[in-house]
Amino acid sequence: MAYTLKNWSVDKVGVIGSGQIGPDIALFFAKTLAPHGVKIVVIDVSEDALAKGKAKLEKKVAKGVESKAFKPDQAERMTGSISWTSDYNELKGAKLVIEAATEDLNIKQKIVAALESVVADDCIIASNSSHMEPEVIFEKAKTPEHTLVIHYFFPAERNIIVEVVPSKHTHDVVTDWLMEFYEQIGKAPIKVGSRYGYAIDPVFEGLFLAAALEAEKGSGSVKQVDAISQKALGQGIGPFTAMNLTGGNPLTAVGLDHYTTKIHKWFRTPASLKEKVEKKENWETAGRGEKVEYTEDEFKKVADAMTGAYFGLVGEIVDSGISNIGDMNMAVNTALVIREPFAWMNEMGVANALKLVEKYAADNSGFPVPECIKKQAASGQPFEIPMVFREDKDGVAVIKIRRPGVLNALNLEVFRQLRNHCEAVEADANIKGAVITGFGTKAFVSGADIDMLAALKTAAEGEDNSRQFHATLDYIEDMKKPVVCAYNGLAFGGGNELAMACHARIARKGLKILAGQPEVNLGIIPGAGGTQRLPRWIPFDRALEMMRTAKPIDGTTGLELGLIREEVDGDLVDRAVALVNEFASGKTELKRINREPVAGVPDKAPEIDLGHLSKKIDAILCNTIIEGCKQPLREGLKLESKAFGECVETEDMHIGMETFLKEGARAKAAFVNK
Repeated sequence: MAYTLKNWSVDKVGVIGSGQIGPDIALFFAKTLAPHGVKIVVIDVSEDALAKGKAKLEKKVAKGVESKAFKPDQAERMTGSISWTSDYNELKGAKLVIEAATEDLNIKQKIVAALESVVADDCIIASNSSHMEPEVIFEKAKTPEHTLVIHYFFPAERNIIVEVVPSKHTHDVVTDWLMEFYEQIGKAPIKVGSRYGYAIDPVFEGLFLAAALEAEKGSGSVKQVDAISQKALGQGIGPFTAMNLTGGNPLTAVGLDHYTTKIHKWFRTPASLKEKVEKKENWETAGRGEKVEYTEDEFKKVADAMTGAYFGLVGEIVDSGISNIGDMNMAVNTALVIREPFAWMNEMGVANALKLVEKYAADNSGFPVPECIKKQAASGQPFEIPMVFREDKDGVAVIKIRRPGVLNALNLEVFRQLRNHCEAVEADANIKGAVITGFGTKAFVSGADIDMLAALKTAAEGEDNSRQFHATLDYIEDMKKPVVCAYNGLAFGGGNELAMACHARIARKGLKILAGQPEVNLGIIPGAGGTQRLPRWIPFDRALEMMRTAKPIDGTTGLELGLIREEVDGDLVDRAVALVNEFASGKTELKRINREPVAGVPDKAPEIDLGHLSKKIDAILCNTIIEGCKQPLREGLKLESKAFGECVETEDMHIGMETFLKEGARAKAAFVNK
């Protein structure tokens, strides 16, 4: 057995190094590749390191079983897929090897030489270096065209971001394959240009430096600066706490000194860090549950400095050309658990963000003010942050929604970008049609952004929100060129409503959850067309049941009901592209939605056991479906928008939203039927 993608099969992968991150990378591969029969080989020269790495991995797997993240048989398959050895010959036949040894050039180059004496010339050899340029690491490689950096982030088995950093020698086909490979196995890869530190670590280590400098200046104690930074930047943990948890003091000290010449002169190793490295001490941060006290003035001083530094750091990366606004906004937020930088600048106003950066630069010698922020502030417009991407294949536009941190959830900005892409497709004489799909394999689109929905306060706001969704979906439905939805994963709520606005739908084979309309769990009804389109694509009684009970269907059921036209065992997007071309040429008949009133609609919905669900919302839902489906489609959609607005002013909508936000998707709201 093997994992196959684009005619390239992998039946064995290697991980070199059983220290801090190697076992975590091996665990990630075991989770994603063991089901395909792929063998994972962990190599280390130290038997002690191998034993500790194996114990560490098995402890994490055991915790996964305990928390029910893994089933016992899955855990057994994962651990059984990994071998731990000091024998490089065990890597014969490997098609991908990740070097994850210590950050020492001499050691890394010795490992590369040892690997090249064992693996075939077409094996991809990657380094998990956190800083060194691939041209430096693989300077002596025999096949540099198959080498590059793949940088994981802590914890490597769970953090979805990886930086893919090709050298000037790396073949594009290798880079492109790896980008798709990592997306397909659950990561969110970003392609980064070759520069010391790449795109994310200069932000992580730069924020640590900014925090250390504030503490050294006396703006606050280490404990105070750590707490203020965490709160001000929306960090999961403060910068000093992050250093303690990752053991990053020594590596950061080296990195900051190199940044001085590789990036700009503001970077340097602060005196306080040198002292901690020398004494091998951790930083004094707040204990669990400890409340850190500080004044409003102390908070503002540190918060403004850290925010100005943050914006300046991400802006410099964009100015350098090694990354872009869309990737940085997504990856920094996801990898480092921190507020999306460019979205935050838009929220506060780019001109105000620029003032914070300029103030920080004035107070900190050598810190540059990024040109991208200056230019955007001068324009008076917000940054354009792409979340919807277009790539043309065989005369077809493949439009992909990428918001991996929220499973590609929809908000009004996503709809705006989607509409713009669709308008461009319709106007492009060289394009025959479009495929709409989602990033990754977990979700096509998980639904509408809950924060957006929870912010609705009046019926008018709710109705307007629904109408804005309808405007884009109606446009897609009206497009003269064929549009095919490729369900790469589950589609809930607004995601399924987007799919149903497309002219045809196909899905990846074997989806245990294909589609669902779970809105009633939140105390609302579908507001982006679901009440009217679902009963026109599948039998009315099944559509009514799906929306009233919130129960999803799998791919097989979706095929039987007619929601999708086929399940795809191979490359989903390639098949969708081929289908668009078949529709465009007339080879295959395209059956668009029937916009006439639905035949045989009952006057009343049958009585069912609603369990904990709201009777108030069910009544609104049933009336909307039944009365709307008795009318032409677009008239029914108008009724849906009004009914969605009506939900906003119910007590149950606010109970449902609050329950979801506080307790998660699995919690059952205590509705009061009002």
